[in-house]
Amino acid sequence: MSEQTQDAGSANRLLNESSPYLLQHAYNPVDWFPWGDEAFEKARQEEKPIFLSVGYSACHWCHVMEHESFENDEIAQILNEHYVSIKVDREERPDVDQIYMTAVQLITKRGGWPMSVFMTPDGKPFYGGTYWPPTSRMGMPGFRDILFKLADFWTNKRDEVDTSAEQLVDAIQGMSAPIFESMDLEDETILEATRSLLSSADQEHGGFGAAPKFPHPMDIRVLLRGWKRTGDQSVLDTVTLTLNKMLHGGIYDQLGGGFHRYSTDAYWLAPHFEKMLYDNALLVPAYLEAWQVTGQAEYHRAVTETLDYVLKEMTSAEGGFFSTQDADTEGEEGKFFVWSEQEIAEVLGQDQAKIFNAAYDVSANGNWEGKNILNRPKSFSEVADQLEMTQPELNESLNASKETLLETRAKRVVPGRDEKILVSWNGLMLAAMAKAGFAFDEPRYLAAAEEAAKFLIENLRDADGKLQHSFKDGIARFQAYVDDFACLIDGLVDVFQSTGDEYYLQHAVQLAEEMIEGFWDEENGGFYYTANDHESLIARTKDIQDNAVPSGNGMAATALIKLGRLCNRQDFIESARKTIDAFSSFIVEHPRACGQSILALDDLLGPQSELVVISGEKPSSSPTVDLLRKTYLPRSILLLNSSSSHVELTDHLVAGRKDEDLSVSVYVCSGGECQVPAETVEQLQIQLSALL
Repeated sequence: MSEQTQDAGSANRLLNESSPYLLQHAYNPVDWFPWGDEAFEKARQEEKPIFLSVGYSACHWCHVMEHESFENDEIAQILNEHYVSIKVDREERPDVDQIYMTAVQLITKRGGWPMSVFMTPDGKPFYGGTYWPPTSRMGMPGFRDILFKLADFWTNKRDEVDTSAEQLVDAIQGMSAPIFESMDLEDETILEATRSLLSSADQEHGGFGAAPKFPHPMDIRVLLRGWKRTGDQSVLDTVTLTLNKMLHGGIYDQLGGGFHRYSTDAYWLAPHFEKMLYDNALLVPAYLEAWQVTGQAEYHRAVTETLDYVLKEMTSAEGGFFSTQDADTEGEEGKFFVWSEQEIAEVLGQDQAKIFNAAYDVSANGNWEGKNILNRPKSFSEVADQLEMTQPELNESLNASKETLLETRAKRVVPGRDEKILVSWNGLMLAAMAKAGFAFDEPRYLAAAEEAAKFLIENLRDADGKLQHSFKDGIARFQAYVDDFACLIDGLVDVFQSTGDEYYLQHAVQLAEEMIEGFWDEENGGFYYTANDHESLIARTKDIQDNAVPSGNGMAATALIKLGRLCNRQDFIESARKTIDAFSSFIVEHPRACGQSILALDDLLGPQSELVVISGEKPSSSPTVDLLRKTYLPRSILLLNSSSSHVELTDHLVAGRKDEDLSVSVYVCSGGECQVPAETVEQLQIQLSALL
């Protein structure tokens, strides 16, 4: 490739990458490099600073900055003359993203994507920000001006640049793997986390805090644990309010199922329209557990529609799950999802449109930028009364209209899809599919979980047998991070609990041993984000705070506790205990940042229970097993054991318990004691109701 500005229509180095985000920039006039030795060596040889741009394929403002700046010949020429430019997909290299996002937050007190960082040839950042317009406007500095100013600083004030870079690196290293005081964690820690979440909850519109609003699925599940411990109805009311508002809002795709990324307002109406695999994977267990607690059919619907969306639109032919769907189509955010009143009338006819519009908040003026985001501000019973219809009549009309509109929508230009298969996010979806497959006795979800699990096990290793992070176009790439291990272990454990197939448990054990060997901090406890033999960056981080996904350490503790209990591996449980202890004071002081760790703590503190199903045949249709499916049983592990599927790793759970007459027996054990085997629903109901 030429080192000069690319000729119109010619490609840069990103054309050889597999990331859809990088490929989106392959024909920019910017002389982009992927992250790697070639870029850093060029910067060292030519004594140029590096411009690092980090984003992801579904990011709306990433697309805006590309169009405004990276497709701009003048700006590209400035970059190519004065800088070495590196483009990174944050989903492929979350380690790089974490480190330099810390730099941006230190510099600007905020973060986001696209992330723009200027650094020395040895990777030390000295300036950064997020989106910049090409020229100054509305109080925002222009990217063009920033490029010239920093190039001048690099040439004429190098000492100041180097000093700033060294100070930033010191600060990043201090924040990357902090050491915390050890504190005793107890039941009160979980109750205090519950109170903290309640104090930040929006009791009118649901959710936490003000706009923009994110789903916070881990926090919702923490509240359910708090409710289970206290029976406090206000806690459960906060959960159901939030789940209802999200499900009825524009953040939920009312036609196609599945949740968008987050709401830009406090009312859950106007989302950023991208759909992320991890959001949907994490929200499924939240709605599923709420269904087990309340029995509300709406929550059952939320789970099935979300998973059906994933099976239809986010599942590869090999069985893995794709990463994201874009917010934009034809250069407009949300265009695929919104409607005009006239369009709905043309598709449905006036009579059906009148009913649909009343139910889904459609008007001539629209509710968002002159268009309509489908949402449900009124309950269907209120709409039925308003239209003087019976509930069955309304439901029949709406179901038919939704099917017709969905067919019409499918003819539009479909949002782009990032078809990377990421291990960590796939592990989360494994767990979601497996949990729902068991709870709903739905073979499709169990089959999808098993197919994806086998795909990951068989394809996400390199030639040396090391777990990889990403798969696309038949190639597994990038050494796995700790959350890849932790989420995959957790997902495999849930597939085992839902199927009884030892294959998944065996691989979970192998991965757990590899994770401890490769990531464990022997001196201070907990897991580093990258392995001992990973590429050396300017800092080695520990992932302790939840963001959009659970923290790596919180997820590792969760997975190791469940796996250790199932396999009687006290070393796994002890690693989980030490992990939580390593961050104990942070958990106490900042519970709202540690939802996944608090879920792990709740599992660890107990009271724990073991549910062992013994049968002569696979107990798929047993009334007692059906009761287990419908019951909220946190801190429980489940073993499905039949005469046709002996599981050696779990022998300690079935010792002395045999079924002689092919009936189904359920053993409920807690505190080292087991109740008499329950063979009827009535017997089992009494025993389960006694569990805290």
